[in-house]
This record gives sequence, structure tokens and C-alpha cells, in this order.
Amino acid sequence: MSKLGTIFTSFFLGSFLVCPYFVSTVAQAQNVSDPRVADLVRAGKVRVALYLPQYTKDPATGELRGWPIELVRFLGERMGVKGIPVEHPTPPQAIACLKSGDCDVSILGIDPTRAVEVDYSAPFAQLEYTYLVPNGSSIRTIADADRSGVRIAVVRNHASTLALTRVLKYATLVYSEMIDPAFDLLRTGNAEAFASVRGELVKYASQLPDSRVLEESYGANRFGMAVAKGQAAERLTYMSEFIDEVRASGLLRKIIDRSGLSGLSVVPSTKTN
Repeated sequence: MSKLGTIFTSFFLGSFLVCPYFVSTVAQAQNVSDPRVADLVRAGKVRVALYLPQYTKDPATGELRGWPIELVRFLGERMGVKGIPVEHPTPPQAIACLKSGDCDVSILGIDPTRAVEVDYSAPFAQLEYTYLVPNGSSIRTIADADRSGVRIAVVRNHASTLALTRVLKYATLVYSEMIDPAFDLLRTGNAEAFASVRGELVKYASQLPDSRVLEESYGANRFGMAVAKGQAAERLTYMSEFIDEVRASGLLRKIIDRSGLSGLSVVPSTKTN
């Protein structure tokens, strides 16, 4: 290659690497011809339904944080559009957003009861389910909690609760609509245990002196990309490809590691080369 050609090539590559607008334009050009997401590219955005406690919100700035927020941003970059996280208090409200068309896709815990409303990709990340118990509790194992007279605080319709209803025999569930009030049930002595994902329970343990998060788990919340049932099969294929790419590249693991969320891990791909 001539010296001039080398200079031009170096300049071109340097511009590509430092100019997000250029990268975004290239991505848009590639995706606008992809019928699976062409409508989203033309709209200039992909709206991703999320729900608490998948993210946190800075009360002063309104900034959203959490591993799903990063994933939404990278999805938007891949498509050459703006990745927009759409906030919801609960999973049913996130699903309703998909069904109404106000959201395009969701990062959603996989549960059989939800499969009548949404279609899922294969799982790509998971969070363990376990219990938080107060100081002095005799509950040391998962089996210890499943006894008559034991009240377990849960969030209604959360995947951790749906899973628990399939394995409990004797304990009583005490329902709350949101995760903070569910913790309050434990804190105020209105429940003997609090069931949720390990990462959130570790956070709440710091607010209840000498409380314990059990080492055992009773399952895991396996997350997939989700779309409204029967309405966006091709879009789901595109989202599955995106997940395969970020998992294979190691980016998904980096996002999860940066989150620092206890019990969160990558679900390996089941595909074979």
C-alpha cells in the first residue's frame, strides 16, 4: 500500500473509532434493510420494558443504573438507534406495555405462567432465589422455612414468588405489591422470612442488623428477551442474535461483573458450533 493509502486508511479507521455518530449511521444503514427491526430503526428508538428492582434511580438526577440499563444502551448502539429503558413498578405492568405496543421488547424473568402473554428468547442471565431472615431466626436452610406457622414476605407476581408457590407445602405467603413494603413486613416482625433474588436481599440485609441471607437457594430467576405473544417473532430472533453476540464477546459478563450484584451470573449458550 502507498504511503498516501496508509495515511488515508489510518485516518478512516481513527474516525470510525472516535465518531459515535458515524458508527450509529453505519448501524442504521445495516439495520434499516433488516425487516426484523426496520420499523424500530425508522422510529429511531427501541423501547425496552424494565421493572423494579432491575434498576435504581438517582433521586437527584433521575439517572437509571443497573445491568439491564447497560444492556439497553448496547442494544440501541447495535441497532444505530436510541435504547430507551421504560420504567415499571412490577413485571405485569412491563408485560402490559409490550401487549399495548408502547414497548418493543422487555428483559423479563422467564416463568411458565407468563408464557401465555409473551414469547421468550433463551435465557442469558440468572439470579438465585433465597431468603433473608432476621437476627435470632431458627431458619438455616430452605427446608426450615417451609413449616406451618412460618410467614414468608413476597412480592406479588414476582418471578421469585411464582417459583416459590410451586415448591412450598406448609409455610404461608404474605403478599406485598412492591419490594420495599415486602422488606418492611420482615423488619416489623410481620413475617419470619423474606423471599426474593439474592442480590436484592444482600442489599436489604444491610438495613436489618445481624440479619442473614441463606446460602442455599430454591431456584433462580432466568432472564430472557421477551416480546408480545405471537406479535413479533422476527424481532425476537434479532434480539436473540444480539444476546448471542454480547455473550460470545464477553461483554455480557463484563456488564454483570460491573453490576456487583450478588448471585447474578451468565447463563451459558446451549448452541453448538
